[in-house]
Amino acid sequence: MASRSGTMDGRIGTSRQRRSPELVRRPNAGKRHLQQQRQQQEADFNDRKVIASTYFSIGAFLVLACLTVSLLILPLVLPPLPPPPSLLLWLPVALLILLIVLAFMPTDVKSMASSYL
Repeated sequence: MASRSGTMDGRIGTSRQRRSPELVRRPNAGKRHLQQQRQQQEADFNDRKVIASTYFSIGAFLVLACLTVSLLILPLVLPPLPPPPSLLLWLPVALLILLIVLAFMPTDVKSMASSYL
């Protein structure tokens, strides 16, 4: 009587089981997966480069670069400015208070004019 370990056919300790093809690991499957991942990342990077190069024109890029340089250099060159009037310092505080009041103000949804309600 032949056992599963294959003792009758001369091989001791070996197993003769069928393996399904999806369970058999291919030797280059990991490398192939890494190559596909790397190619996908390179394609994504190239797409981003194309989008970035078409988003800004050369003129817009130069304007942004000059603005950045002027913001970095001018404060070092110009003399210090006097402080603004005290009334002007209250403007951001007043805007913040107005936004807080508007955020917590209750609204009547029925009186709002909208076509999709």
